[in-house]
Amino acid sequence: MKMLQLKFSNTSFYILLISTTYILIYNIFHYSPILGYDAEAHFEYVNFLAMYLPEKLVLPSAQDTREFFSPPIAYLFPATAQVICRNLINSSNYLVDCEPIYSKATQIFQSILYIGTLFINLYTLKLFNRSEKLINTGYLILVSLLAVNYRTFSMIRGEPYILFFMSLFLLLLYKAELKGFKVDLKYTFSFGVLIAFLALSRQWAFLLFFPIIILAITPKLKFRYRHFKFWLISSLIGALGSSWFYLSLFFNYGSFTSFNQSRTTFSFKNQPLDFYLPTLEQLTYLFSKPIRPYLDGHFLSILYADLWGDYWGYFTFTSRFLDVGRNQAYIGDYLARVNIASLITTLIILIFCLLTYKHFKESYFIKYMTISIFISIFGYLIFAISYIEDGSDTIKASYIIQLFNLLVFLASVYFHKLRTLNKKVYNIVLTFLIIIYIHNFQTYLSHFPINFYP
Repeated sequence: MKMLQLKFSNTSFYILLISTTYILIYNIFHYSPILGYDAEAHFEYVNFLAMYLPEKLVLPSAQDTREFFSPPIAYLFPATAQVICRNLINSSNYLVDCEPIYSKATQIFQSILYIGTLFINLYTLKLFNRSEKLINTGYLILVSLLAVNYRTFSMIRGEPYILFFMSLFLLLLYKAELKGFKVDLKYTFSFGVLIAFLALSRQWAFLLFFPIIILAITPKLKFRYRHFKFWLISSLIGALGSSWFYLSLFFNYGSFTSFNQSRTTFSFKNQPLDFYLPTLEQLTYLFSKPIRPYLDGHFLSILYADLWGDYWGYFTFTSRFLDVGRNQAYIGDYLARVNIASLITTLIILIFCLLTYKHFKESYFIKYMTISIFISIFGYLIFAISYIEDGSDTIKASYIIQLFNLLVFLASVYFHKLRTLNKKVYNIVLTFLIIIYIHNFQTYLSHFPINFYP
């Protein structure tokens, strides 16, 4: 019986890996990044960079694209692909003719990046759990349930790079803790480079740096002096590598964190009460028609519907292509069932996060992730309150995708421990999650026709 239970878990792991690969390949053929969030602006950024590469790196201004405030790392690969394309084809309009080519090349590259992210996290969990094998079905099923991951990695934007560099950051963070944050040139320099890469991926990455400061002033922190010295050196290296971009924003637009909307003076009164707390009507729509515009102006409801389903309809329909995206007649009803089933997933993740913290609260690594989760949700909430947009367009799960992946990582620590504590309960939970994964599977796939490009 014990061997049978282990085989069930291990077999599920390999099936999930195959399934994830299938989803990524399927979406490469059925989804174009030009259908993504603010896609035209992101493509304008790529095309602007490509005009100057490979001779020099020139960043676009607010007149060139409304994504001018975005750091450049996410656009370097597609821009390079654009340069290669224009040198290989004959065309009277290289910008237009190369767009489908570099967008597909980017999807392939980011799909590889996603698989890399998963394996780096699996390796970190292997080290933390002191496992003999890389297999961690608990982590893989939880991360595979996040519909937002597949959408985000199908688009050209910076968040996929945050997840990739964050996985490396967590790996080095755990190793640094094991060494007591001993100042080592290899680790401090590596952290400095990662800090720079994170900062140059998307501004949301700064929410991952604040927990270090909070932990540094924790009264009972071990190795306090070494910790301070370690992060001081790493931060200086990171600042040297990334500050040029934020200084350019400050000198050109008057703020280190410029945005393409006017900022409102922060106040919780900027938003009505139902923005923060779901009303009965809002909850009814969340579990009956969780598609726009039913949840407009509701922070948690939109995040929940966009995390597990497809609230904005970028995989199933959009306001631009209602005649092309398929299944609009019943997609709202299906996504309602997805949201209901995902209540179980949400509850499991939150309970396992609490149990992880309870069992490993002395670990610096666990403390860092726990604080990062709170800082990420609170930081994003401040953003949503400060930048008020009609139609709640600033509320998208992709923007704060790091939060959900941190929750999954933290929850998977206890999930793996449960495998040894109580195999029967472990397998029951795993079975429920696999059933939900099968039920929710259509949310992971683009519903546009194969090779559709507007």
